[in-house]
Amino acid sequence: MSTPIDASIPDLLRLLVVPVFGWAAWRDVKTRRVPNRTWYPLAALAIVLLAVEGWQAWTGTPYETRAFALRAAISLGFVAPLVLAFWWFRAFGGADAKAFLVIAALFPTYPTYEVLGWVLPHQQTAVGVFSLTVLTNTVLLGALYPLAVFARNAAAGRFSSVMVVGKPVRWDDVPDEHGRLLETPDGVTRNGVDLDAVRMYLRWRGLTLADLRERADHLRDPATLPAEPNPPGDGAAVEVRADGGAAEAIPDEDAPVDDPWGAAAFLADIDHGAYGTTPEGLRDGLDVLTREERVWVSPGIPFVVPLFVGTAVALTYGDLLFGAIAFFGLA
Repeated sequence: MSTPIDASIPDLLRLLVVPVFGWAAWRDVKTRRVPNRTWYPLAALAIVLLAVEGWQAWTGTPYETRAFALRAAISLGFVAPLVLAFWWFRAFGGADAKAFLVIAALFPTYPTYEVLGWVLPHQQTAVGVFSLTVLTNTVLLGALYPLAVFARNAAAGRFSSVMVVGKPVRWDDVPDEHGRLLETPDGVTRNGVDLDAVRMYLRWRGLTLADLRERADHLRDPATLPAEPNPPGDGAAVEVRADGGAAEAIPDEDAPVDDPWGAAAFLADIDHGAYGTTPEGLRDGLDVLTREERVWVSPGIPFVVPLFVGTAVALTYGDLLFGAIAFFGLA
């Protein structure tokens, strides 16, 4: 009896990336957090398959040996360092970089699947490095996101200088949003406070955003900071409220001087960074969030989402860039 998919065992095992990346994409959309343990089984699988196929290539013809060695060298020696460079310059998040590193190790060469008489992936490349195809697919699909944001805002009549990168949300929806605030008291900005940092600040004080809005004038005074702040967490959008965290103010003689909202005290007290947040940026963000009914927020894009789609497209259609080049007769 024939099977729906005809492929080698290593290539069939590689299909495990599809459900894993699908779950990671869903998790990233909901929480912007993907546990490190997500990647461990795939990384272990990649090491095993590299060893198996490396041995097969070594014991094969000289052409097979050279072809596998070259493609593995490009995938591990070029794609993987490129991904790390993107992460270093904050073009990728940590989960995105780890997922791409898994791809670089798991797919140094093109897999082959025969499905109902079709040989997939359909569009291959001259280089034959599948991880490079996944990377280019992901970048191309990710570039469509700003266009979609712009079209949605334009269709809804929401016009702003930041309508390509942001969306307006009600203040009470902000605690569940990820990204950056695109407003300051002086107007719009592309580099506002990170909303994860705002959540960290609120948890540190044991307050909600509603508490802050209700008593903004009072709580702006750094003398109202808690004597024993709560753990700030990492800013994930999960409801965490410590009981009475803000009930006991610090003694007046210990209160910070000229530190509205206690922003500088917060950043000095936590034992790790707050996503590049500065006291001035946090103060500006809190001023906006306690005053405005709607604010522009950059939702960003969980890059694992286009990575998941880019991988699925790569496994079926193949390389989008090479397909476009061939379509326009440039190949």
